[in-house]
Order: sequence, then C-alpha cells, then structure tokens
Amino acid sequence: MKNEATKHVVFDVDLIRRYDKSGPRYTSYPTAVQFLDDFSAADYKEAIKNSQRDNTGAPLSLYFHLPFCNTVCFYCACNKVVTKHRERAAPYLKNLYQEIAMQAALFGKQRPVTQLHWGGGTPSFISNTEMKQLMAETGKHFHLLDDDSGEYSIEIDPREVATGTISVLRSLGFNRASLGVQDFDAKVQKAVNRIQSEDITTTVLKDLRGHGFRSINLDLIYGLPLQSVRSFGETLKKIIDMDPDRLSVFNYAHLPTLFKPQRRINEADLPSAEEKLEILQLIIEQLTAAGYLYIGMDHFAKPNDELALAQAQGGLYRNFQGYSTQADCDLVAMGITAIGKVGDCYVQNVRTIEEYDQMIGAGNLPVTRGLLLNQDDKLRRHVITELMCHFRLDFSQLEKAQDINFYEYFPGEVETLIDMEKDGLISLADDELIVRPAGRLLIRNICMTFDRYLGHSKNQRFSKVI
Repeated sequence: MKNEATKHVVFDVDLIRRYDKSGPRYTSYPTAVQFLDDFSAADYKEAIKNSQRDNTGAPLSLYFHLPFCNTVCFYCACNKVVTKHRERAAPYLKNLYQEIAMQAALFGKQRPVTQLHWGGGTPSFISNTEMKQLMAETGKHFHLLDDDSGEYSIEIDPREVATGTISVLRSLGFNRASLGVQDFDAKVQKAVNRIQSEDITTTVLKDLRGHGFRSINLDLIYGLPLQSVRSFGETLKKIIDMDPDRLSVFNYAHLPTLFKPQRRINEADLPSAEEKLEILQLIIEQLTAAGYLYIGMDHFAKPNDELALAQAQGGLYRNFQGYSTQADCDLVAMGITAIGKVGDCYVQNVRTIEEYDQMIGAGNLPVTRGLLLNQDDKLRRHVITELMCHFRLDFSQLEKAQDINFYEYFPGEVETLIDMEKDGLISLADDELIVRPAGRLLIRNICMTFDRYLGHSKNQRFSKVI
C-alpha cells in the first residue's frame, strides 16, 4: 500500500539538529512570498475564463475568511480582528455576500462545490442567524451539494459555541470540524491568553459527534511558554482519551517582529530547543502508539480517516488549508487575505477590512496580488506536492507528464539529494526518490531542494522546520 511508509517515523536527534533551519510550509509552490503586486483582477478573470473552458463541470472548492475573534491568543499569526463588538461582523458579511455574487458570476452554477471551508479568525464568532444567511447567500450563487457527500468544514473555538450552534452548522451542511485546543495546562493557557477548560472542549466534541460530524480534528501547539515534556504529556493523554479522528500538532514559531500579539509572550518562558525536541519526540511516540498515522507536516490521522485513506490511494493533496482529500481543483477564496488558486494562477485578496469595504463598494473584486505560474513552477509544484503528500516521487511519471529527464533537469538538486541520501533521509534510484523514515520529519528540507526561489527574495521570513 502507498501509505506503508507513513506508518514509520524515525526521530534522529542529530539529523534534526543539523537540518533544523527555516523554510516554507509549502501550502503552495511558489509560496506567497513570490506573489506579485501587479497581478490584477483582470489577470484573475482571464484565469477563470481559461479554467471554465478547460474544466467544464469540474468540482470547486470554496474558502471563506471570517476574521473576527473575541479575544487575542498571544501566539496567533493569523490575520484577524479582535473585538468584543459582535455587530462589527454585519458590514463585513454584507461585503462578503457581494463578493460571493461577483465571484460566482464568473464561475456559474454548473460546477459542484465538493469542498467548502470557513476559516478565521474564529468563524463561530458570528451568530447562528448570520451563519444561516452566509450559507444561504453561498447556495444562491454556487452549486452546493445537498446529499452530504461534500467535505464541508469549519474551524471552531469551543469557547465561542452558543446554544444550538452545532445543530445549526449540521443543518447547513457542515460535516467536518476542527477545534482549537493548543494545550490544557492552566499555566500555559494563562501565558498565551487562551483559557479553555477540558469540559468545554469535551462538550463541543460530544455535540459534534452526536450531530453526525464525520471527521473531527483537534489543533495543538508545541513550543509555547511554560510547556514541558511532562506537562505536554498530560495534555496528550487527555487528547488521546478524547479520540479525535485527526490531529494537527504545530510547531510554535516565535516571530514577534512580524506578529504583534507575540510581543506579549515572555521569551524567557519558552522551552529550550532541547526540550522542544523532546516534546516533539513524545508527541510522535504517544500518537503512533495510540494508533495514529503520521500523515506529514504536523498531521496525524486514524487509519480509517479520509486523510489516511486518500494518502493510501495516492489521492492526497496539499493546499492553503493544509492537507486535503480533494484533487487539484480550483479553489475560490473570499474575504480579506484569502488566497485562492484557479488554473495556473494564485490570487490573494486585500488584507484590511477598510480596503475590502472600499473595493467591494466600488464593485471591484478585492484582488491585491497573485502569480501566474510558468512551466517550471508547475513542474516543481508537482515534485513538492508528491513529496509532501506521499513521501515518494516517481521519475517516469514525472518525465512522461513534463517531457523531461529528471537527472538532466535537476543536476544541482541531485547533488544535494545525494548528500541527503548519505545522511539517510532519502533513497535515490534511477526511477524514483523515496523519503526514508528518518527524512519524514525533515520533509520541508527535502522539498526546499527543489525551490528555485529560496534565498532570492528580501522578504523571505519562514519558521524553523522543527
């Protein structure tokens, strides 16, 4: 089976220390750092026109950015609006409805929406009534599925779930959810300004299951202030008892010069690099012992979860929301900062609510930048996607599709790969590249080998790979 490799991860401390440098997470290639300001709404419309011609009836994926949060979590690096005034969502949603109409007019209703995601911020910040209206506006303009076969997901802050919210979400077609947890230790929660009891989390989790949500993810973060191997081990035990379908366990990247809320974190309270590695080792040991498969890039899933099944069947994909079971389909992204992908282009909306209001008010798509991929970009994207999702690259398949010879096209990259092979990260043969168990935690490093933009931009600021 294609996912046999993912059942084994080797934690080699010496290798990790040697390779632990900063690099992209590759939710796209090229990464957003390469997006160009002169990419216009006209460029985006042309990409849609070409996609409509070439992909008649092909499925769509929709993403909606709902940026509001009731309180700020000090570790957060998301684009958000922190406010206690829930009425502030109303004018934003009104503009979002206008963008839905403008985007849908370019796509039509022939293409079924097989994947839909509300992200944030905190999507559960808006009221049940506003949730109903947002989905109604979406269904008015796009072809939503009514048979529960789509993957419709939402990010939920358990502290923000009102009475009846889960029932409303299920009635709107949502069948997957991701709950933010991060850590259950009281001292850690206080240090990052996210107080969230186990009871609240458990109550929402049970409510989701009771309403038939089919896949539930819990988010954790390691490397937060005051965390220790012992304390995070206690959190892991509680999480495993909750039995989620999948887990995202992210490495906290402390970048206070880029993200203002992180300036409120006391750097002296952050765990040392040594302890952080020990926490990561514990995470891998505990979750794999509990039966979870390492999917890659901080993600774990039960063997029968759709992520694991997609990986086993060779159908796993990676996009701006992380790992996905949907193939390489067009992603229509709406709301501030939202990043979409249509055909051979990436497109991003304006960052602030003020800009969004101005552009929507003028009847314009709120596009601020993007990128049209060239042939080399697409080739390298394929390589990086295959490695990220399946820990393997079939040269013959690549060469046939791209009309190249792998070793001739990537001579410099092959030199680096040979060194990685000597270190035990990969196996390199005439017809394939296979990521070995010791290389799976360092998959970002392996993919960075194929990134021709790395090191060529002044604005490149990435987190450490571990």
